[in-house]
Amino acid sequence: MSSEKDVVKAYVRYLKLQRNMSGNTLDAYQRDLRKLLDYLEREQKSVRDVELVDLEHFSAGLHDIGIHPRSQCRILSGVRSFFKFLQLDGFRDDDPTELLESPQIGDHLPEVLTTEEVDRLEASIDLSKWEGHRNRAIIEVLFSCGLRVSELVNLKLSDLYIDEEYVRVMGKGSKERLVPISQKAIVELRNWFYDRNLMKIKPGEEDFVFLNRRGAHLTRTMILIMIKAQAKDAGIQKTISPHTLRHSFATALLEGGADLRFIQALLGHEDIGTTEIYTHIDTSTLRQEILEHHPRNMRHKK
Repeated sequence: MSSEKDVVKAYVRYLKLQRNMSGNTLDAYQRDLRKLLDYLEREQKSVRDVELVDLEHFSAGLHDIGIHPRSQCRILSGVRSFFKFLQLDGFRDDDPTELLESPQIGDHLPEVLTTEEVDRLEASIDLSKWEGHRNRAIIEVLFSCGLRVSELVNLKLSDLYIDEEYVRVMGKGSKERLVPISQKAIVELRNWFYDRNLMKIKPGEEDFVFLNRRGAHLTRTMILIMIKAQAKDAGIQKTISPHTLRHSFATALLEGGADLRFIQALLGHEDIGTTEIYTHIDTSTLRQEILEHHPRNMRHKK
């Protein structure tokens, strides 16, 4: 049986000789394929064993790390080409990409959850399971603070200022920002900490807020799988990911009347306009905006 490296070499040879690709196009296909192969290596999956669900998680991961929908479509087109080749050349009996959907390109807004749907998502969690309080805390922090999933998995205990009701976030480009955290998120975190304190934590992982059963910090893929499964349990028909909760955070603030400039600063967007705004808005003003306009905080007003 050919090794995975031999399979990839055969595919590149096919692109070059049978599809007559130019050097630049061939390089682009190989770069995009490398993204998939790196993902599969992390997941300890062989290209011969890949199923549709694995490719859906890979596709969702492209979205979650901020790759533009057009680029996502290009990458997935290359993935389809690769698996069609594997089937044609007898490396696989099937093509797992047949039902793989591409992201929408255009003016379609991403899915948004209402506050009631977030409540349903959290209510569907089985708190008798050891990870129940952890998962509720994850969903609540994503919705209440608008974090990227990469920011959430890297969140440290030393980043939490519970008494001051702030979270310190290290965003893209190592840019730090402070985001107010709701009382409900604090309650969920404290419930999780009770269970977390009973765990055996791996050396070097002690400062991470969210851990798996083995006492190591979570990955983006773990959180994606959890949220999709929880949406199914909650009867939510929308296609959601961790990014959906971040977008729902921003939408809730905007609909509540918050200024778009404040939302951009809270989200840690990188464009130059946001950077200029970021230097002019102090954290006390940001805190006031989120206290006044986010539904989680409005609920807790006395």
